[in-house]
Amino acid sequence: MIDPDARAEILDQAALMARPVARLSPETPLSVDVAYAVQERLVARRLARGERIAGLKLGLTSETKMKQVGVREVILGRLTDAMQHDEGSSIDLGRLIHPRIEPEIAFLLRRPLPPDPSQAEVQVCVEAVAPALEIIDSRYEGFRFDLGDVIADNASSAGFVLGRLHPPETDTGDIAITLALSGEVRETGSSAAILGRPLNALAAAARIAAARGISTSPGDIVLAGAATAAVPLSARTRVIADFGPLGRMEIRADGPGEREN
Repeated sequence: MIDPDARAEILDQAALMARPVARLSPETPLSVDVAYAVQERLVARRLARGERIAGLKLGLTSETKMKQVGVREVILGRLTDAMQHDEGSSIDLGRLIHPRIEPEIAFLLRRPLPPDPSQAEVQVCVEAVAPALEIIDSRYEGFRFDLGDVIADNASSAGFVLGRLHPPETDTGDIAITLALSGEVRETGSSAAILGRPLNALAAAARIAAARGISTSPGDIVLAGAATAAVPLSARTRVIADFGPLGRMEIRADGPGEREN
């Protein structure tokens, strides 16, 4: 019998100590239901320490990301206020295990998401759209996991940066995106890689959240998923993401950099 509370404690301590752990069930994979139960308890531990829910994040919404991690199912994680960083700020990599960064499209909600919406129905829930950067950091050794592992680990979420807000009707369907680290272009892609268009990802978030009993609220942020593969971060790295009509974003990574396991 799998104890979700015990599994959540293992992952929580791994994040707090920045020390990787072995996969939870390498021979007997966690079911999706059990994995989300672990995630719920993991997030509850953070809320008990004073963090507040800030929204949702989708994972594995592009073919590139599915191939990169070897998982083929869209997943959901939770965002908290402690995970948000200001644009232009410095990210302390010393608190992370093997951090990576990826460009995304974000939605700011004006109303809760309905349980099984059409694109038109999710569109009216949007207060604004924005470019975003997500910092991911699997707590597992070697960045290796299966579907249940990554769901339990809150979809590898570690931090996010929100760019300038744009009107809700802004077309995000096919925006060219470039991710550069210290002046070197490392990834190029399009927002169309996010389930065809980011609004499709927002609808998927609504369906998964409803199925898992997760509510959304006005003011929540929803990260629609990565438009490119994630790029490893190391110390003294300047990150610039160009989102075309949505503008540019910049942050700096400092600290000991990516750790080898």
